[in-house]
Amino acid sequence: MASYFRPDLSIAHCNFHNNFICIHLRLLLAVVGSISILTLSETKLMAAPENFNPGLQPPPPKPKLKPPENTTPSTSSEALKPLGVLENIQTDFRNETDNFGQRNLFIEPTAQFRLNNGNKIKFKTGVNYFDQRSVKPITNIPFQLGWQGKIGEVTLQTAAGIDIFDRLTPAINFNAKAETPITRTKVSPSGKLLSAVILSANLEQAPYKFNARTLENQITAWRYGPDLYWQIDRNTSLFSSLRLGNYNDGNSEVQSFSRLERKIGQFFVATNLFTWNYADNFERKSGYFSPQDFLVYNAEAGWEGDVTKFLRCRLAANLGRQRLKGEFDNANTYQARCTVKLSPNIETDLGYNFSNVRNQDTGTSAYNSNSITGQLRVKF
Repeated sequence: MASYFRPDLSIAHCNFHNNFICIHLRLLLAVVGSISILTLSETKLMAAPENFNPGLQPPPPKPKLKPPENTTPSTSSEALKPLGVLENIQTDFRNETDNFGQRNLFIEPTAQFRLNNGNKIKFKTGVNYFDQRSVKPITNIPFQLGWQGKIGEVTLQTAAGIDIFDRLTPAINFNAKAETPITRTKVSPSGKLLSAVILSANLEQAPYKFNARTLENQITAWRYGPDLYWQIDRNTSLFSSLRLGNYNDGNSEVQSFSRLERKIGQFFVATNLFTWNYADNFERKSGYFSPQDFLVYNAEAGWEGDVTKFLRCRLAANLGRQRLKGEFDNANTYQARCTVKLSPNIETDLGYNFSNVRNQDTGTSAYNSNSITGQLRVKF
């Protein structure tokens, strides 16, 4: 699937890449290496409820106390208090390949700062690499600065930045999200979400990072639409999303995804429905998968639990059907992911995903894709 909203790069391989890559890779490693971490993007066709964590907002800042009379403002602790603190750094990794010679590699660290008023500032950068048969590889260095805060019951998120490419014109990226509960949210004393209905509105404009050819054609897209998350009871949830898209090549899309999930102890079952329709098929013209009538539905079963005190794993399998150009075929996905808690403040994920859900029109040829994902999270 296309991104829903979505050679090893090292100094030792600089002889293989051009000077642009090496200069920016050294810069990235110097920054990221100094804090000993690296960041992961969303998986495709997996806008699942367990990946949507409403969470509790940070408590309001404590009221400022009047300093003692014998302390001047210039020497008080309030005067020396920093504007904000580094809260965490999250490094996402994703390496996607398919049986038609396409490879997309994403390495994206994000640093999050908490301001004194409870708002958050995020800075994201990284190195992304796109390789494809008959297309010269493309390297991308993203830069994005974001803000998150609350106005009443509405949580607002916005970010803007620039994507720099080794052999393409730089491009601007932007996204915004407004999220609000539309019913009373209930949370257990342990922090588990018991019931809630949360509605969000989303807007995004960015280069379409589908593959090297799409980037070479400098395709950009506006995407916008709502998300609805409903925690029906403590073990049952529904997630539904709609996206409309307008592309700079004149194409447009309508994309929808719905998932109903039920947890049974450490096991879970779910049903997923995905539809994707474009006004025109521009795969040959612009390089991206643009089906005019694409449907995927499946049933999912899985397990998630603690293997040891420091190791937690998740296994899942989807079995279903997909329809493209009126023809039906099997649609299966298998996933595995484990989380290792290295210390109270450091944990890492490693996952693997195999799928034969189409990401391009291959005619009668079988299609399959593999992805290795990882995430390193450091709290301060």
